[in-house]
Amino acid sequence: MADGLEASADIITAGLIGRTLDHGVGAAHAAHDHPTHCLNCGTTLIGSHCHACGQAGHVHRTAGAIIHDIAHGVFHFEGKIWRTLPMLIGRPGKLTRRYVDGQRASFVSPLAMFLFTVFLMFAVVANLPGWSFGGGEFLKSDLAGGMAETRSKVAAERAKAQTRITDYSRRLENERREQQPDAERIARLEKRLGEARENARDLAAAEQLLPAAGAAEGSSARAANESWLDAKFRHARENPTLLLYKLKTSAYKFSWALIPLSIPFLWLLFPFSRRFGLYDHAVFTTYSLTFMSLLTITLAVLGALGVRSWLLITAGVLIAVVHIYKQMKGTYGLTRGSALIRTSILIILIMSVIVPAFTLLLLYLGLA
Repeated sequence: MADGLEASADIITAGLIGRTLDHGVGAAHAAHDHPTHCLNCGTTLIGSHCHACGQAGHVHRTAGAIIHDIAHGVFHFEGKIWRTLPMLIGRPGKLTRRYVDGQRASFVSPLAMFLFTVFLMFAVVANLPGWSFGGGEFLKSDLAGGMAETRSKVAAERAKAQTRITDYSRRLENERREQQPDAERIARLEKRLGEARENARDLAAAEQLLPAAGAAEGSSARAANESWLDAKFRHARENPTLLLYKLKTSAYKFSWALIPLSIPFLWLLFPFSRRFGLYDHAVFTTYSLTFMSLLTITLAVLGALGVRSWLLITAGVLIAVVHIYKQMKGTYGLTRGSALIRTSILIILIMSVIVPAFTLLLLYLGLA
């Protein structure tokens, strides 16, 4: 089932990216062909674009223009990004309202920006120090494996202690056989021999306290009767690196799920309003998530540069709350009090429902 969900996520993500890119390809400009007929459908051209299919009359045939197509398809760099980004950061409510009201040609679409910033966030954060979770060592809590490893180390240390006892005993005996024994050397050897014997006794006592090797076998036998969830957690503990990898890839592939998860709760803030529909809430959510991705990238980079974590956390929370408030107030035309109340409710819903639901989805996909 998880494989099917992951495949569906790949298809949806690819479809979204493909659709986003497809809108920009026809608008690319170049300095090569100047046809009189559309090269796509054959219609006679009466302007810079075909009035039948929308393809540009000028088509490029250079390798460098491919880069232009990519940039144009994602962000429409011919001015759109430089109008969209400042408004997303400083006036998110006005940006959202203008886009919803129909000013689509002036700004980068929320979906295009969301897809790009999510990709950028995972690309940047995954390569910064301090975001590796210690290689997954904190997940290694398998009792049987840990006991076996401990038992092996104790046995090895006891063997070393026994070797030292034999060596010190031999050296002490040889020194005593000398015609003129060195009293200081004998005293040092006797002290070291006593310490080695005491160490060996302590290790032997510790080895007796550890569970017998058969306990691990009994644990393995009980694994056959464990539940599905217990079995998945056991596999996760046995291979934490794989779990973290699956969580990262699932978070990237299913990041779009935050949009449909958030829309119903935004609707609950305006349950009987005819002014605002699901489309308004979808644009609000997508632009907001885009800003949060950019904020995460900024905080992660600052953390890698040595800024204190408490300062980054405080700044991140305050900036996120203020941004949601400003976007809420501007998008829905609310008074300060109404925007503050709805922002507070939305933040509570985000922390108590939306984020936990998304986290459970990632955990399920990581354990499955």
